[in-house]
Amino acid sequence: MRRQMIVRLLAATLVGGAAVAPAPALASPAPVLPVAGHVFKWDPARPGTVVRKAPATLPEGLRSLGHAVRIVYVTTDVRGRTTTATGLVITPKERRKNRTVAWAHGTVGLADQCAPSTNQQAFYPEARTAVAELLRRGWTVAAPDYPGIGTDDPHPYLIGNSEGRSIIDSVRAARNLDDDLSPQYVVDGHSQGAQGALFANQLAGSYDGDLQLRGTVSIAPTSGVRTLAELIPQSEGKGYLVMALFGLNAVEPSFDPADVLAAPAERRLGVLKTGCLYEILGAYANLMPSQLLNNGTLPERWVDELYQHVEPAQTRPTAPVFIVQGADDATVPATLTDALVQRLRDQNVVVRYDTLPGQDHDTAVTASAERVADWIAQRF
Repeated sequence: MRRQMIVRLLAATLVGGAAVAPAPALASPAPVLPVAGHVFKWDPARPGTVVRKAPATLPEGLRSLGHAVRIVYVTTDVRGRTTTATGLVITPKERRKNRTVAWAHGTVGLADQCAPSTNQQAFYPEARTAVAELLRRGWTVAAPDYPGIGTDDPHPYLIGNSEGRSIIDSVRAARNLDDDLSPQYVVDGHSQGAQGALFANQLAGSYDGDLQLRGTVSIAPTSGVRTLAELIPQSEGKGYLVMALFGLNAVEPSFDPADVLAAPAERRLGVLKTGCLYEILGAYANLMPSQLLNNGTLPERWVDELYQHVEPAQTRPTAPVFIVQGADDATVPATLTDALVQRLRDQNVVVRYDTLPGQDHDTAVTASAERVADWIAQRF
């Protein structure tokens, strides 16, 4: 099962019980990828500025529905400093609307070669299904890679305020390419992207300026950081934690992953540069907890840091939320999402929560594509 060599122990541990729950500053304009095409005037003061664009080839299943350009655009890091990111802007061939939906992808890896904007294997089949449905509805789709995937900077993996800013700024970039696009937008995301979508919702009131967020869709969002930090070292999903440690290092240079990783795990770090998601998961799956982390556990100090940067819904979202969860998800077990939904409801957020029987982490995206698009249409 795709992406389900994951967290069998975690799922078994949680069943039946409620879950407890970057880039350095740029002294000069950021380097731009060697993407052929039109070069725009560099304006580091304006997030969403398109620095460079070029035609892009869409994966099978999307080519008949839209035209795409790959862009390099301005965004900001977690401290508000200028950086750049890459992504796609996909315009439907039969555009009947002038709204934008940002598609926030799930985990692909940390390296540049994992960028979905250039690596069609990283544009997963379930993501193609979701995006195809959005294009059929006539919406422009902004599909960010996230900072550090496709640029020289490290990728702040699972750092919510980095993901959220790049998602919002991809919508700005789409509007900078198309004057007809309305300021209204929705964010639709899966897994890592679902967590990023929730952070975008939290940021929107203060960060998105004249844009108008109408809602966010989060399919199997990453949450329950403290629970995951405790249980993943005992699971086959150890590669997720290794990536998260390097994501934390990207925004907290005082944290060195080498200080907590055991020697066998350190010897495998090359896969973070040479491989993408499945290679990373495969490299770490069979390690014992003591071979992954010193003493087999992550020190509480760094669990706290991860929680602060990664856990969604620490502040109240600004727009309605639709959360979708596969009941048979072993990557993000439903008990974690149950707890997240309850936290949102305790904040008086307008939340719709659909649990899909028989669906796992990936098939939940495919099975919900039409109902998600229907909900988005209602928001618009």
